[in-house]
Amino acid sequence: MRSRTASVPRVAGVAAALLGLLLSLLSFSTPAQAAPTGFRIENGRLVEASGNDFVMRGVNHAHTWYPGETQSLVDVKSLGANTVRVVLSDGHRWTKNSAQDVAGVIAQCKANRLICVLEVHDTTGYGEESAAGTLDHAADYWIGLKEVLAGQEDYVIINIGNEPWGNTNPAGWTDPTIAAVKKLRNAGFTHTIMVDAPNWGQDWQGVMRANAKSVYDADPTGNLIFSIHMYSVYDTAQEITDYLNAFVNAKLPILIGEFGGPADQYGDPDEDTMMAVAQQLRLGYLAWSWSGNTDPILDLAIEFDRTRLSSWGQRVFNGANGIAATSKEATVYSSGGGDTTPPTAPGAPTASEVTSSSVKLAWSAATDATGVTGYDVVRVSGATETTATTTTGTTATVTGLAPSTAHTFAVYARDAAGNRSPRSATVTVTTSPGGSPSACGVGYRVTSSWPGGFQGEIVLRNTGASAINGWTLRWTFPDSQRVTNLWGGTATQSGSEVSVAAASYTATIPAAGSVTLGFTATRSTANPSPTAFTLNGATCSVS
Repeated sequence: MRSRTASVPRVAGVAAALLGLLLSLLSFSTPAQAAPTGFRIENGRLVEASGNDFVMRGVNHAHTWYPGETQSLVDVKSLGANTVRVVLSDGHRWTKNSAQDVAGVIAQCKANRLICVLEVHDTTGYGEESAAGTLDHAADYWIGLKEVLAGQEDYVIINIGNEPWGNTNPAGWTDPTIAAVKKLRNAGFTHTIMVDAPNWGQDWQGVMRANAKSVYDADPTGNLIFSIHMYSVYDTAQEITDYLNAFVNAKLPILIGEFGGPADQYGDPDEDTMMAVAQQLRLGYLAWSWSGNTDPILDLAIEFDRTRLSSWGQRVFNGANGIAATSKEATVYSSGGGDTTPPTAPGAPTASEVTSSSVKLAWSAATDATGVTGYDVVRVSGATETTATTTTGTTATVTGLAPSTAHTFAVYARDAAGNRSPRSATVTVTTSPGGSPSACGVGYRVTSSWPGGFQGEIVLRNTGASAINGWTLRWTFPDSQRVTNLWGGTATQSGSEVSVAAASYTATIPAAGSVTLGFTATRSTANPSPTAFTLNGATCSVS
């Protein structure tokens, strides 16, 4: 607890001593000086009441626009998330979420063992968006919910207002942010408070970065975390690493409160670096968003169906540095204040069904006092590990492998609290030479274009009588086109030659079935289509 003990001159006499004692008591009774309970910030890190670091791994959910989609919290938890950021309205722009509704959301988060980040969305783009509300109005909304929020400090983080300043005079963000924080502290809130950046959350002019220390110091509890939203402004690794490290090096807490991966008309976010650096620095990230976007390219789940993850959803949940591989449940949900005992190591994996681009692995189960909830299969190269796939069972098929190549794998087990086991022994397998599928066809089309760039779609069809299990698709661009982002596989490009290895969720193409890839690319004035494609070395028909 930070105190503001009054400085009183040393004066002889009982009256002076009593006056000093009275002033001291008054200063310690100020509501804003209450010590944080539940979540708090220590040395620039977000920690739980137990003292353990908490690294958010989760998604955003548009509750205020889809209040009936309560199954969403069940679903995001089942896919491995430990946190959900819930969109609410204070009534300024959209229908106000009542105290009863917010209490229900918190109860659902707790029932699903999720940490709840609650945010007011009406502030989005203030100063540029004429319909946006103020942070002061949002602070009043939170104060009106005080009875609902009191006692939830272990489970709830208050995000005062979403992207509370647009691109017009973003320097105006600092003072209202400080004022809103102080207003909540003076009202007695001890929760961790989250504040979003200006420039529609992306801080591309560096206002939050430059003023973060003064905003943090204005919180008398020191229980405040900054949130950067990373979209097309963050399209290079250097921009991402520089921004996040600036906060980490200054010991100022930060997370990626929203981010996107698919390219849009403004650019192509580098989501791979965002997720990798967040994992390296042990910073939280919350992907935008579960479902129901007006721009469906950012839907993680199609029509709120957890069994129909989009390519973006597959990337976030099941890709490298994704939620399934890196999320750890909050210890507040574990019995006894926190399960910290990891499972035993799984048995050494064995390999079977080796093809030119895939292998099936199996291993004996790990054991754990509270139960094993999943396994992470990793590829091992010297001291480097990369996640190949995750599963809840004791078998997995790894796809998208290079032919005629030695690959080494190992397995980790995870329990319900997110504890990870020691690594299993390794197994090394060599894939067979590339072979020809039964038959294949490719449909290529440009779905949209803009000066200097375009978005394309490739439909890869299995026209044979048996399934294709694992594939690599290759083509040559006839002009200077260059792929900048691809979903549905992993692309590499050398000059005009492009090679795409299957993702785990597109690797199997049943007989008479198909998979669809999407990509963005740069282009010159002309944009001629490729005329030839090969799959695992065999020529495909083009339509």
